[in-house]
Amino acid sequence: MSKNVITGASCKSAAKWFNYGNILAMLIPLPFFVLWFGGSIVLYAINRHHPNEKVGEYTQKAAHSFYATAALLVVVGTFFPADVFYYLVFWAVSAAYVLPMAIMDIRKINRDVWDDVNLNSVREQTQS
Repeated sequence: MSKNVITGASCKSAAKWFNYGNILAMLIPLPFFVLWFGGSIVLYAINRHHPNEKVGEYTQKAAHSFYATAALLVVVGTFFPADVFYYLVFWAVSAAYVLPMAIMDIRKINRDVWDDVNLNSVREQTQS
């Protein structure tokens, strides 16, 4: 395999990473939710502009569900009383939203057809 080729298996794996992080963030909310928020920004920046456009699309879809949950926690959680019950309810509702979406995305990624990407042809397309 040439250094100028990204294999379909590698693209498939890259497309799943954000969903794996979402699953961990929901299953281990403290401290992983906060850590994943920071790490996910880096992963999103890398994968959203991946040479295989499908990687970016799957990453963006996974990011929407996670960032919507995180934003809702900031907006709604600001008004939570100092009682852990409200945060547990929010976590349960968030997990019920994010986990099925992540699992369905991983299943879609596994069923999708992943072709190798030739970086030379990608460079030629961007230069034209």
